[in-house]
Amino acid sequence: MGNNNGIIDARKELGMGKTFLLGFQHVFAMFGATVLVPLLTGLSVSVTLFCAGIATLWFHFITKGKVPIFLGSSFAFLAAFATIANGDPNLLPFATGGIVCAGGVYVVLAILIHVFGVKKVMRLFPPVVTGPIIILIGINLSTSALDNILTNHPLGKYANDIVANGGTLYPYAFLIAVFAILVIIACNIWGKGMIKILPILIGIIASYIFALIFGFLGLAPKIDFSNLFVHHVSQIPNSINIGNAFVAIPPFHLPQFRADAIIVFVVVALAAVIEHIGDIAAIGGTCGKNFINNPGLTRTLLGDGIGTSLAGLMGGPANTTYSENTGVVALTGVYDPFVLRVAAVIAIVLSLFPFVDNFINTIPSEIIGGVSFVVYGLISAVGLRTLVENRVNFNSMRNIIVAAIILVSGIAFNYTKISIPVGTVNLEFGGLACAAIFGIVLNAILPGKDYTFDDSKDPGVIDLVGEN
Repeated sequence: MGNNNGIIDARKELGMGKTFLLGFQHVFAMFGATVLVPLLTGLSVSVTLFCAGIATLWFHFITKGKVPIFLGSSFAFLAAFATIANGDPNLLPFATGGIVCAGGVYVVLAILIHVFGVKKVMRLFPPVVTGPIIILIGINLSTSALDNILTNHPLGKYANDIVANGGTLYPYAFLIAVFAILVIIACNIWGKGMIKILPILIGIIASYIFALIFGFLGLAPKIDFSNLFVHHVSQIPNSINIGNAFVAIPPFHLPQFRADAIIVFVVVALAAVIEHIGDIAAIGGTCGKNFINNPGLTRTLLGDGIGTSLAGLMGGPANTTYSENTGVVALTGVYDPFVLRVAAVIAIVLSLFPFVDNFINTIPSEIIGGVSFVVYGLISAVGLRTLVENRVNFNSMRNIIVAAIILVSGIAFNYTKISIPVGTVNLEFGGLACAAIFGIVLNAILPGKDYTFDDSKDPGVIDLVGEN
């Protein structure tokens, strides 16, 4: 399963200089999504970057450095943040307390897998379930990519607000995203050497220059450099605010605990665990290795869960295995986990320099959207490959029904979430959570299963037997 012809030792095959560039490319790939979560919730961008780096290093330690994964801030918990804090800085410590407990859900599940064995768990997650879920991960992220591409376009999501506030729309600004996409495709298809390995980084640099030209010609907003050396002080209670615009300690704050916050975040964590398994299956499919078996789902869950709890303890958002970086791994064919550890160290260093954070925030949303458009598509393609390479039998109506319900509910419930009142709060289940729950239940109760988990094999997650 997967392509085994990729680069597995970047330092030996490429050298440290090129390995560093690859790590920097992963930072760019994760940056847009990672910083969006604190921007939406009111948490600190610097703390978020620091927590992402620390969590990633911890994940690689606990998984024996075998899995090329980056842990970035999770979108799954945005509704929980809105329920508990709703942008109020004084309530954010209770939300981060919920994150600490959410990480504990992963730990509990990891212990259960260790006690009862991965086979019993993986019976719930055959390719007919994980494949469509991986497809949905890319599809559900795609709308954010399009929103970024059309930020300044008349068809954009916030066009009316821009006009109402006296702003200007730029109908041709989306061409910046198109240019970024074309550069990435050209580098990957026709590039040689490092050009082929660094398509995203080259795409960002080239399209940034393109955006500067568009801004000069009045075809797109001019990039604003006025806030490069501004130190933004955190308003969250008991935050550390030490430093200046050049060097500063991220404004960490301690969590606080409240029953309703804990309940909300723990419930969301149950759905996020399913996404974790899908992501581990996706990176395994990309690299042609069975990471669920080796280093094992117990270790990956411990890495993700404790990484999330550590982030909550420091005042950051929950972390998750980042599909964006899985897309980069698939695109570049560089499977060496060391590259992701380089990215983690870079993220930690960047968190100490506010002006770097400010500069990266000058990257136009159209560029972020263009890059994301390619990366998210690659994630869905990995899901398709999971179905094909595991030989899922779609002559079986049973499998068709399971996949169909997952795909339809995964999209439909993104627009109309299931809301369940629990005391004074409402628990919301979006598309991915509903798709996973429905798919797992259907797969468990419908007769005619034609697969079994085979942990004696390295490639692949599931080996199919007894197909009709």
